[in-house]
Amino acid sequence: MKEVIKMNEITIAINYENDTPTISGRELHEALGIKTQYSKWFARMCEYGFTENTDFIAVSQKRLTAQGNETTFTDHAITIDMAKEICMIQRSEIGKRCREYFIEVEKKWNSPEAVIARALLVANHQLELAKQQNKLLTETNLSQEKLIEEMKPKATYHDLVLSAGNAIPITTIAKDYGKSGRWLNSYLHECGVQYKQGEVWLLYQKYADKGYVKSRTYTVNDSDGNTSAKPHTLWTQAGRLFIYELLKADGILPLIEKENNEK
Repeated sequence: MKEVIKMNEITIAINYENDTPTISGRELHEALGIKTQYSKWFARMCEYGFTENTDFIAVSQKRLTAQGNETTFTDHAITIDMAKEICMIQRSEIGKRCREYFIEVEKKWNSPEAVIARALLVANHQLELAKQQNKLLTETNLSQEKLIEEMKPKATYHDLVLSAGNAIPITTIAKDYGKSGRWLNSYLHECGVQYKQGEVWLLYQKYADKGYVKSRTYTVNDSDGNTSAKPHTLWTQAGRLFIYELLKADGILPLIEKENNEK
């Protein structure tokens, strides 16, 4: 923040952006009505014991010449204490007026109200930084949680099969794909895996000794009370994986893997 003041029709801006108020050395030079070239005058003022980076800092500025060309010149941001001493050194009426004004500026800067106001600004700034850091931390945590979730191994059909134990009917395997047992039996028949004998599906000799199926016999009573035995083919988990590879080769995946691919 800058406060602009006028003295003797000369404008001097007080810069409050730093920890200590400063003014432009060139503006003070002009306000005091100094005829000596600024660079020579400022060098002479520094002989009174002023220290760079303590009492003043050099500031590079740019401006246009009368011909419209850009040129670089050096200004100085000087503290109020330094400005007061320079004004006193001049031993002039305008120097006295400027010094009195700078004393008032200093009093206002050091007043309890101004000190509290600056402390509140600092506190608000720190609070805002804390909010931003907390927001960034929250976003980072959410991103990491999402990444961790994505990196977790998804359940595969192999996992499902390996977790099962007993042999199961073809209809159960078909449900894994959203199909019917009739459809899957027909598919396996078309692939040359099995053939139907009576009401029972049997594997061709090529697959018969792979341990893909087990035969289980059930006892059935008819309406007349007669008892008969009916064989039933069940698929082992090895057979279930065999069917999985067949279907996968044709681009047919179980529902669990379709869902994982869509996520």
